[in-house]
Amino acid sequence: MTPLPWARPRFERLLLLLVACAALSPVYLTSTQDVTRLCLTRSLVQGKLTVTPCVGSTIDRAVYHGRTYTDKAPGQSLLALPAVEAVRLPPASEWTFEGDPKLWAVRVLVTGVAFLLLAWAVGRLSEGLAPGFGGAALVTFALGTLVAPLAASSFDHDLTAAFGFAAFLLAWRGSPGWAGLCAGLAVLCEYQGAATAVVVAAFVALRGAGALARYALAALPPLALLGAYDWAAFGSPFHLSYRYVANRYSADQQAGFFGIHLPSAHSTHEVFVGDRGLLVASPVLVAAAAGLALVARRHRAAALAAAAVAAVFLLVNCGYFLPYGGISPGPRFLVPALPFLALGLAPAFARRRAATAALAAVSVVAMTAQTLTWASMGDTTYRQTIWGEVARLAAHGRAARLDDLLANNALVWLGPSRVYAAIAVSAVAAAAFVLALRAGWARR
Repeated sequence: MTPLPWARPRFERLLLLLVACAALSPVYLTSTQDVTRLCLTRSLVQGKLTVTPCVGSTIDRAVYHGRTYTDKAPGQSLLALPAVEAVRLPPASEWTFEGDPKLWAVRVLVTGVAFLLLAWAVGRLSEGLAPGFGGAALVTFALGTLVAPLAASSFDHDLTAAFGFAAFLLAWRGSPGWAGLCAGLAVLCEYQGAATAVVVAAFVALRGAGALARYALAALPPLALLGAYDWAAFGSPFHLSYRYVANRYSADQQAGFFGIHLPSAHSTHEVFVGDRGLLVASPVLVAAAAGLALVARRHRAAALAAAAVAAVFLLVNCGYFLPYGGISPGPRFLVPALPFLALGLAPAFARRRAATAALAAVSVVAMTAQTLTWASMGDTTYRQTIWGEVARLAAHGRAARLDDLLANNALVWLGPSRVYAAIAVSAVAAAAFVLALRAGWARR
């Protein structure tokens, strides 16, 4: 197994700052994701596991023996403890629906930090794989894929992606113990993280039985913590909260494997070409997938492991009964696989600069538009995808629907309106992309 390629991209700190300003400034509406996770955090402070009355009537709940719990894995709620205590987050009933500053701060301190660390790691690895193009890969991944609109939210996917990708990088570096710990934390945050943990275990096994044993042993503490939580809440360390979902999706959730079946035509259509599909809003992932084949020429085992993670999550999302998982910016269950797919971005930029840059530009524009608007969509869809909405904005200006969908923004607290804040965010995203491309083009 070859050593981990690792280098610092040009303009790294500035790019991370610009990415942070673009992705972390939206202040989304209070959602059930916030309530179900952070009510558990507040309960843990009080030494309890049940989430009533904090959760109110939120849809994301699990009921066991008449007691109400969150239906999520507990990892993010545990990690949010310091942030919730630091900002003195009040009960959910006191949060401002239009965008609570303290709630936004908790999101940024938990999911936002994970997002930035993930972008940093993708940039460093990409620069090692294709010198000069780490910055372009960093910005394209951070602002041109679904990690961006989830960065300032309470969804757990970016956090799971960060732990899963860290496990992969540490395994590649030859640190199976630390890799196992991160893999276990990925599962603690999101049950689907087990898919990443299994693939990384196979990758570690290439170093021998001893390395695999250290990996498995280090994964035990977070897995034991998950088992202890499930035992205390649901009567067995092997009973996941998904088993006790109590909402209108209960029947669908119980069918198949927690709602997952073989890929269906409907879900596959939604994942790829639905109104928020991958090929619609993040076409640069096609170049990333092609770039993985280039990575395989020098790092075959790592590329195969990355492709395996991407394939597993793609199959899961295409087989899930609700491919977007309710109100979300797209097929969000794929997010933990996106950094693995991003391994191919820098080699793709190096091999086909113009084509990859064009796909990246399209992805950054579309995903920035979705980052600024998805949370206000509710159960509706973009008309003729996000591009139809962008075209109407160009044609009709302030009269377009996209203008009405703009999320609140931290910049608004300084005085500008939502429209001017959205313009500022778009300008920052464009600046990050142009600056990142500059380093790669300079190598021609």
